[in-house]
Amino acid sequence: MEETLKRINKYLSEVGYCSRREADKLIDAGRVTINGEVPEMGTKIAKTDIVCVDGKEVINTKKSFTYLAFNKPVGIVCTTDTRVEKDNIIDYIGYHKRIFPIGRLDKPSEGLILLTDDGDIVNKILRASNNHEKEYIVSVDKPISQTFIERMSNGIPILDTVTKKCRVTKLSTYEFKIVLTQGLNRQIRRMCEYLNYEVQTLKRVRIMNINLDVPIGKYRELTKTEMEELNNLLEDSTKNYVPKSKHSKK
Repeated sequence: MEETLKRINKYLSEVGYCSRREADKLIDAGRVTINGEVPEMGTKIAKTDIVCVDGKEVINTKKSFTYLAFNKPVGIVCTTDTRVEKDNIIDYIGYHKRIFPIGRLDKPSEGLILLTDDGDIVNKILRASNNHEKEYIVSVDKPISQTFIERMSNGIPILDTVTKKCRVTKLSTYEFKIVLTQGLNRQIRRMCEYLNYEVQTLKRVRIMNINLDVPIGKYRELTKTEMEELNNLLEDSTKNYVPKSKHSKK
């Protein structure tokens, strides 16, 4: 029987080393080797190949995946490159297994971010076309007008595009709630800036079915029920995680 080969970036994500996107960056930087040779992007490997990152062999010892909900404080950077950024999320959490964040929260922002060692789940959560919701509580520097709410809701031209329609609700004079299905770079801050508002505080309080319910700087594992519901929301895409019990109804 012919051996099934696997792309190197997929292998690194499946064993929980990093996401496919991060794997591509490592490959592009020449930090990955296969049997001692630096591979090209898209190279496929066999089970007998020896894969190393920075000279250290990557071994698939996974039995189960980790999924964490973390309340990121202001000032912590969502990067796995601990060599470059001292205030990085990985060192801050100090988890006993290698994990990486799903997406980002800006350094001046706080709130919910998910971390995992399941590389295959990352793109399915982040892919904008899947319309996965993320909810934020935002305060700004001047009173919020009805015009502000309407314009934020209906799309703002930033980054050579127009933001998708979203739900925006005024909570108080200076505070609003916004639910996005996009993840453009500094999206909420750029949207507010376009309307001459400046963000004072920005907190993410929900990602899909996962709600922020831990103190700042703390984390918890996702529950079995949360993972079953998350799996249902992601069922249009293939996914490594399969709950042992049958799926709960949405």
